[in-house]
Amino acid sequence: MTSLFDPLKIKDITLRNRIGVSPMCQYSYTNGFSNDWQLVHLGSRAVGGAGLIITEATAVESRGRITPFDVGIWDDDHIEPLSLVASVIKTNGAVPGIQIAHAGRKACTGKPWEGGKPLPSDDPLWWPVVGASPIPYSDTHQVPTPLKVNEIQKIQGLFEKAAIRALASGFEWLEVHAAHGYLLQSFLSPLSNQRTDAYGGSFENRTRFLIETVQSVRRVWPERLPLTVRISGTEWVDGGWDVEDSVELARLLKGEGVDLIDCSSGGNAVNARVPTDEGYQVHIAEAVRSKAEIRTAAVGLITRAQHAEEIIASEKADLVLLGREMLRNPYWAIQAARELGRPLPVAPQYLRAF
Repeated sequence: MTSLFDPLKIKDITLRNRIGVSPMCQYSYTNGFSNDWQLVHLGSRAVGGAGLIITEATAVESRGRITPFDVGIWDDDHIEPLSLVASVIKTNGAVPGIQIAHAGRKACTGKPWEGGKPLPSDDPLWWPVVGASPIPYSDTHQVPTPLKVNEIQKIQGLFEKAAIRALASGFEWLEVHAAHGYLLQSFLSPLSNQRTDAYGGSFENRTRFLIETVQSVRRVWPERLPLTVRISGTEWVDGGWDVEDSVELARLLKGEGVDLIDCSSGGNAVNARVPTDEGYQVHIAEAVRSKAEIRTAAVGLITRAQHAEEIIASEKADLVLLGREMLRNPYWAIQAARELGRPLPVAPQYLRAF
């Protein structure tokens, strides 16, 4: 029986356990440059015992940021500060991962703790947003300009360049963000994609942008390193993207060399009724894993050690990712190991606390 604290080997990379830190935006950067906040924030969670740490959504172009304060990877000058983050994660025993992303129609908003509302057009930090179709995320968001085919291809090239920079920065795990209503997921969903060209309409056409993006990334990301994709497994809305769609997409992505599907949900419909019970997204990871025969990560209100252990032991997922719980307790993995009788090595500077 596989345990939460058994190693996970994918390609040439081995995680020391099945616990990962989920990408969590910090909205704390200037012009896309990583800084001391990200270094300390993620470094402390590596010290805390997680096997994998994935940086927050890292924009492949400046207009692909959620807010003007997001971290980015659209310029070679972003490599050096990001390399410090990757180094401190690896030095402290975890595998450094990075999520590359484009916010699409949900871009150009303020910081969440300042209301998170779309920026007004007279704000000096404002920029126009793009998407699959001229359908705004909400009544207060911008109407996105639909991307032309040549513009889609250009963005696919930006993801490819971002992967090259991620590798140069020292990251060993790459995640393409195709969830939560951001650009790639907005093309997948019939709720936000009403195109009539080769990138809209049928399932094959709506998945084309993502599949081609993965192909572009796969060309430059080494075969020896894990390539993963985060999806919204369901939109929680009738007529929207659902779990069976996700299973079929996972089969396609597996065929393109994707090693693991990170199974989140929601984020593309303001009227979605999303459950809030413990592990409410685990069934998505389980379905994708069993039906598409691909590794999965489960995420969403996983807070207890016994619950995380049960997810792994019952083969519902290969990896659990924790978000808010890791914000509350960077040392969750160490404490979970002790609770389950599987002590992790503790940094000697912290031994007296454990």
